[in-house]
Amino acid sequence: MSRPEHLAPPEIFYNEDEAKKYTQNSRIIDIQVQMSERAIELLLLPEDTPCFLLDIGCGSGLSGSVLEDQGHYWTGLDISKAMLDVAQEREVEGDLLLSDMGQGCPFRAGTFDGAISISALQWLCNADKTSHKPVQRLYKFFSSLYACMSRSARAVFQFYPENGDQMELVTTQAMKAGFYGGMVIDYPHSTKAKKIFLVLMTGGCVVHNYP
Repeated sequence: MSRPEHLAPPEIFYNEDEAKKYTQNSRIIDIQVQMSERAIELLLLPEDTPCFLLDIGCGSGLSGSVLEDQGHYWTGLDISKAMLDVAQEREVEGDLLLSDMGQGCPFRAGTFDGAISISALQWLCNADKTSHKPVQRLYKFFSSLYACMSRSARAVFQFYPENGDQMELVTTQAMKAGFYGGMVIDYPHSTKAKKIFLVLMTGGCVVHNYP
């Protein structure tokens, strides 16, 4: 199967048909929910305390609904208007913003207690336009994300790197932007179940030994 980011830019690939598929396919929903729950677990949020979180590439709001279910408040950004339209139809509680994450996170300093992103980060490794430079867009994204997070916050990205070079590219730009962290790989020996999470911290030391 071709990777979606090789077929079309995200704002075109995630059209009305694709947006509907995301909210009508029970298998897709189940996978999104499971990955969202795992990402939230890796955030290590304080117990019994509602947090204000950023959902990057929030799509139709499936991950945002998981944040709501766990008692948190959230703002979501996505480049696909069709996906955000479905999120509005679903009446999610988060604020929604039509935005290209490669142009940065347009929020005030220290706004968020944490951030999650499900299945979105790999799109920044792709150049959809001649003006797109993946290294620059990744750095712009990570540096602006770092600025809008509190100094004890974490960001967790579930994503699908195409190869080791992309993992290195993403990690290098995140560290240049000021983050600490590392990769967490669930089910590393399974082709189908394997999931890769990039766990970033705004302060502290390198991530080790996750369950």
